[in-house]
Amino acid sequence: MGVEKEYLRIVIERFNSVKKLGEQTINQLSENEIHWTYNNESNSVATIVKHLSGNMVSRWTDFLTSDGEKEYRNRDEEFLNDISVKSELITEWEKGWKVLIDTLTDLNEQDLLKSIYIRGEEHLVLEAIERQMAHYAYHVGQIVYIGKQLKGDNWKSLSIPKGKSEEYLKEMLEKHKDE
Repeated sequence: MGVEKEYLRIVIERFNSVKKLGEQTINQLSENEIHWTYNNESNSVATIVKHLSGNMVSRWTDFLTSDGEKEYRNRDEEFLNDISVKSELITEWEKGWKVLIDTLTDLNEQDLLKSIYIRGEEHLVLEAIERQMAHYAYHVGQIVYIGKQLKGDNWKSLSIPKGKSEEYLKEMLEKHKDE
């Protein structure tokens, strides 16, 4: 297996991992909590999801053949907190991730060094993937942070719980020692 094919496999796995963190957070939030904002300059989880989906649909639709900033995209509208219910938020979330994962799955090794454009700026496909990974991880991190703040002591950890690092390390070492 070539490095390019392995890279595509890994990056799809990483995007799915970021998606899972967002989903596990959203699942812990109530209908009201998805709309919470700290202040007028802050975005709610619903707004962040709407922005992520809008970005994903724009960037990854016709990825190799058209500019990633589509004419139909209205980025400013993505920041209106107008998703009314959690089920709508989940539909929006899934729409964006589906376009992203389907596009990545359809790429082949030769595509990684092709040029694509985002707002008229040339990027190698490889660069565009990394750019979007950083962008999506940034926003999912915001979602997780908001979730942790809202849930407080009721937060269900998405990684290694505080004070459990040594226990987790022992489990992982035991699990992988015979591989």
